[in-house]
Amino acid sequence: MPFRLYNTYTRSLEVFEPLDASAVKMYTCGPTVYNHAHIGNFRAYVFEDVLQRHLEYRGWKVERVMNLTDVDDKTIRASRAAGVPLAEFTRPFKEAFFRDLAALRVKPAAHYPAATEPRFIAKMIAMIALLLERNAAYKAEDGSVYFRISAFPKYGCLAHLNLEELRPSGRIRNDEYEKESVGDFALWKAWDAEDGDVAWESPFGRGRPGWHIECSAMATEILGPRLDIHCGAEDNIFPHHEAEIAQSETCTGERFVRYWVHCGYLVVDGQKMSKSLGNFFTLRDLLGKGFSGREVRYALLSNYRLPLNFTSESLSAARAALARIDEWLARLRPLAPGAPSTWSLPSQQNYDDAMDNNLNVSEALGHLFDIIRETNRALDQGRLSPPDGRALLAWWERINTVLAIESEEEQIPVEIAGLLEQRRLARAGKDWAAGDRLRADLEARGWLVKDTKEGQKLNRKP
Repeated sequence: MPFRLYNTYTRSLEVFEPLDASAVKMYTCGPTVYNHAHIGNFRAYVFEDVLQRHLEYRGWKVERVMNLTDVDDKTIRASRAAGVPLAEFTRPFKEAFFRDLAALRVKPAAHYPAATEPRFIAKMIAMIALLLERNAAYKAEDGSVYFRISAFPKYGCLAHLNLEELRPSGRIRNDEYEKESVGDFALWKAWDAEDGDVAWESPFGRGRPGWHIECSAMATEILGPRLDIHCGAEDNIFPHHEAEIAQSETCTGERFVRYWVHCGYLVVDGQKMSKSLGNFFTLRDLLGKGFSGREVRYALLSNYRLPLNFTSESLSAARAALARIDEWLARLRPLAPGAPSTWSLPSQQNYDDAMDNNLNVSEALGHLFDIIRETNRALDQGRLSPPDGRALLAWWERINTVLAIESEEEQIPVEIAGLLEQRRLARAGKDWAAGDRLRADLEARGWLVKDTKEGQKLNRKP
């Protein structure tokens, strides 16, 4: 079955075919680092992580970019309120963000560009200059530069908007606006006193970039003019991603992105997150309540296009589901290694089919638990052979490269588990030399074995 993704641009499920048959160029909108990211943000980041991991599971090499928005109205306003220079203000939030990603087992992106890096500021200025040259942008009376949406006939193609709906009505006088049309968006914001020392020099005056041009510049500077996948949450579709298409394609003359992929909203207890409602959570809030990053990750795994209702019950359900997986793996690991098994439950293929069908994680997990139930029954009845157990563990290792939900204490590669079992059998047969040789082999592979009254204890070598 081919891998299919829902493309927001076409509003249809499409077979995924990257520009390069062996590699995927993927851009994901990252955080605005003026505060700690909340679990709504991490719903998107976990989805994007699963998407990258599944692409790699299917054999593609993925080059993923996740930007850090470290200059915009929010970061400037917050840094000035704190009386701290912008770079100093955003630094701890960047560091906290990376700690949170690690706790949620999100695989690092290949690139984490920050908007304020000189390389990307230069790219933004060059793109704006080109847009001015092509009459797709104009300088307003206050010195700011705006993109002229009337210069891009396709504007509204992603959000499926009627351009006429964005034009001022007859009750609004155009001279009440510093921009030509109410739909035009800022590419460069002229400096004013509220910006403090946050500004860069440009051919069109001292100022700072608008939010939309930041992502276009970082994406095209690193990945080139054409991307395979661009991800984000639903609230990024308009105006942010719409603006990215307009300014990028006007500059390059090429289609910017092949597949636009967006995840649905996260609500808490059926309501939008709000500090006034007391249901606004960061990851550190949940860790402080005794939940692990692994449990939060599992609770965020879902059909990404659907809204997700995040509750304390869903976290408890995640804990119970992970305990079932841990118990299943603990029962499989002691089975003796042997030749690869030909035994295969239908649910194994069903799992792959569900993931290939627009990352239907909920259905895939259902098939996983079907296998757990069937193999537990086979274990209870003594019908599961050692080769069968080895085959199941090897399959689990492959799918866990995507799910990333195995307990850290249980993440023992199949080959290591096999060597450990060989050592147990050697010692049971009083072949002490073989036992010592296998211990040395395990240590050379990074694992230490300790013999106790309860049996062998295995730990990673420091």
